[in-house]
Amino acid sequence: MLASTQGRTLVTGSAPPLVVDLDGTLLRSDLLLETGMAFLRSHPLQLLKPFKWLANGKATLKSRLANATHIDVNVLPYNREVIALIETARSAGRSVVLATASHHSLAERIAEHLDLFDSVLASDEKTNLSSHRKRDLLVEHYGVQGFDYIGNSHDDISVWAAARMAYVVDPESGVERRARAQGNVEQVIRTAPSAIKDWTKALRLHQWMKNLLILAPMLAAHQLTNLNMLWQSLIAFLLFGLCASSVYLLNDLLDLADDRHHHSKRHRPFASGRLSIKFGLFAFPLLLITAFTGAALLLPWEFCGVLAAYYILTLAYSLSLKRQMAIDVIALALLYTIRIIAGAAALNLELTFWMLAFSMFMFLSLALVKRYAELREARRKGHTEKTRGRGYYPDDLEMISSLGAASGYLAVMVLALYIHDQGTVALYARPQLIWLACPLLLFWITRIWMLTHRGQMHDDPVVFAVRDRISLVVGALFCLVFWAAS
Repeated sequence: MLASTQGRTLVTGSAPPLVVDLDGTLLRSDLLLETGMAFLRSHPLQLLKPFKWLANGKATLKSRLANATHIDVNVLPYNREVIALIETARSAGRSVVLATASHHSLAERIAEHLDLFDSVLASDEKTNLSSHRKRDLLVEHYGVQGFDYIGNSHDDISVWAAARMAYVVDPESGVERRARAQGNVEQVIRTAPSAIKDWTKALRLHQWMKNLLILAPMLAAHQLTNLNMLWQSLIAFLLFGLCASSVYLLNDLLDLADDRHHHSKRHRPFASGRLSIKFGLFAFPLLLITAFTGAALLLPWEFCGVLAAYYILTLAYSLSLKRQMAIDVIALALLYTIRIIAGAAALNLELTFWMLAFSMFMFLSLALVKRYAELREARRKGHTEKTRGRGYYPDDLEMISSLGAASGYLAVMVLALYIHDQGTVALYARPQLIWLACPLLLFWITRIWMLTHRGQMHDDPVVFAVRDRISLVVGALFCLVFWAAS
């Protein structure tokens, strides 16, 4: 089906129809990539199937992906300036046509949702309506220079050549120059914000603070003045950060649908359409390859193994574990603990029972804080059903708070027992001073949970702690206690 007419009478007027492209123009995304990521999210073990479909042509690929996935058109990132241009054309009595290379089933649902179009021209199972094929169909319907066209890509150059006026929206590299060379550009619309700011946000550079846990084994072993170990730790910190950023990018690409339904995550660069999915698909494997290549060349093979375990667990978390009750928070606690293990592997240091036990209980508590904050927001909005993309209901709040506080207090108990370990007595000159760290930690955990209960917690408690003045003071006093005990 290359053409369809919506349920309204076509508007005619003195001006020719306004024809609007979809991907990258009306929509700040690409539906082929959207459906591809949705398919991978739902069918991770069928990764190679889309390549098999592509062998039969791009039209077949688009059709199969559209039929195998569900895209919620209500929350897609539409370009408000293009919509305003369409509304102006409609108010002037012009007919408006959606002409896209995306599959007709998606295009028609979008047209129905926006209620702005008089007809739809789109790809079907046999024909990919792009470039010259779109141009030929538009010329067949409206004649040469019988329509104005809004587009953004190199595929639109041939369409603009047959149009009366060309409207260029957030053009790809080199597109504006080629379009202007044809002499009919009426307007260039730019809505893309700063790419540097968006990439900084997408890479989660602020989350690299978590990778400071890599330094924990060196600090626990009292090797902070060992310059060789410090250098190795900094290399491990950098490589782990690159790997983590790769994971964040992939996670955002897989979570597009869920993020767009979230009150704050919908503003993430990929979910909002400010960054292109195709750039994310290029960047995440590049970062991953760089991280593992550097690890293989510069650090012990054990670090590479831990880095691989981190990546596999994170991938499993993104694809499945995050939607499993209890398993998700345990996985998050493990991801924090793996950072400590990575630090030990990079420096060939022995991990202690106490460090691993403390880490698991502490970070399980913080993972439950994260879930509590999400569920509290859902309950505040009156939701009673299972939270989208998670395995919890808003009514689970009380149980989660009990489990989270208990886990945090267990971490304090581990710290107290650590004080009387023979290894601790041998390592510290005044181990009894470490008792002062226990009330500090009790205060901090209690405060974190009280603030979470009051709805004053950031989505990520670690980010909150880094920005919270009282948390920073408690952290400094905590370190001072261990320094005084050494």
